[in-house]
Amino acid sequence: MSAAVSGAAVFDDREGVARLRLVGDWTLAHHAVLLGQVNGLRSRIDARVMVDASELRVLDTAGAALLLRLLGGEGVHKLVGSDSGLSEGGRALLAAVGDAMVGRGAAPAARKGSAVGDVLAHIGEGVGTFWRHAVDLLGFVGLTLSAMLRVGLRPSRWRLTSLVANLEQTGLHAVPIVALLTFLVGAVVAFLGATVLADFGASVFTVNLVAFSFLREFGVLLTAILVAGRTASAYTAQIGSMRANEEVDAIRALGLDPVELLVLPRMWALLFALPMLTFIAMISGILGGMLVCVLSLGIPVPMFMSIIANDVGVSHFIVGMAKAPIFAFLIALIGCMEGFKVEGSAQSVGTHTTSSVVQSIFVVILVNAIAAMICMEMGW
Repeated sequence: MSAAVSGAAVFDDREGVARLRLVGDWTLAHHAVLLGQVNGLRSRIDARVMVDASELRVLDTAGAALLLRLLGGEGVHKLVGSDSGLSEGGRALLAAVGDAMVGRGAAPAARKGSAVGDVLAHIGEGVGTFWRHAVDLLGFVGLTLSAMLRVGLRPSRWRLTSLVANLEQTGLHAVPIVALLTFLVGAVVAFLGATVLADFGASVFTVNLVAFSFLREFGVLLTAILVAGRTASAYTAQIGSMRANEEVDAIRALGLDPVELLVLPRMWALLFALPMLTFIAMISGILGGMLVCVLSLGIPVPMFMSIIANDVGVSHFIVGMAKAPIFAFLIALIGCMEGFKVEGSAQSVGTHTTSSVVQSIFVVILVNAIAAMICMEMGW
């Protein structure tokens, strides 16, 4: 094996023709020496210089980077394509390094735009994202409904243990926070109503305000928002972690349906839990309002209950309770769907967990607004 010879770049223009000879080993071991020669010759190298690489012995990536620095991108491509005496391996290496470094160094062209165009572009991206989420949700609704029909006719495939466990987590454990929050909101609504209505001498109608608001809107809406933040995120994190650990793939490998195994028990648990939590929220909110009415307005408890019984119809309670299963179905599906979208990293789990909460709250408020307009038009 021949000894290593330090590389060199020899420039000669004495015969009227500029010529550059590459000799020796252009390797990392001789990088410092070669770098000084390259920096000294760069100003004298142009497209007319003829490059002779017949005496180039060894070339590695460090040497190829130096040649690119010396000759430039066009000079390297010219050297690779010409009959300069460069070996086939050297041509391939020099071409690869040249393509990589020139591509990396090329700055992307600055996009010219206007403020209006940027705003419209963001609006378009938002609409596209909303459309994709809507299509994904509709597709997942179809998968879930087909699984429900398939499993519903075969009681042996009902997963009661999983259903009860999820019902405990989503329903029983959520009772304290739902009851406390709605009790406080009921007290605040009653206090504000009493303050405003006192100017018109109609403080007694605070009872109607509290009853109407919690039976129709606040009870189910506050409960759904709490469940969206508490349960939808838990569903996404649970299924997302299973996706990250490849447990969902293992379920499919065993011939089982992940929708049947993971989605249906969670969905049925929330379908049972949310109406019960809504009822508790209605009672707690009315109790909070009653406390304020008793302490601030001097309305006794029998009178408070009598006003509700005489002035507030059962239809308001039915309207509020009818929305609970719809909200539960949407929240459960969004939480599970986002869990299945997790790609395998902890960051992806966090991103889709946040997305499930935002989507669930948005859908709940949107559906509630649509339901309120429909009920107003129908006179319910």
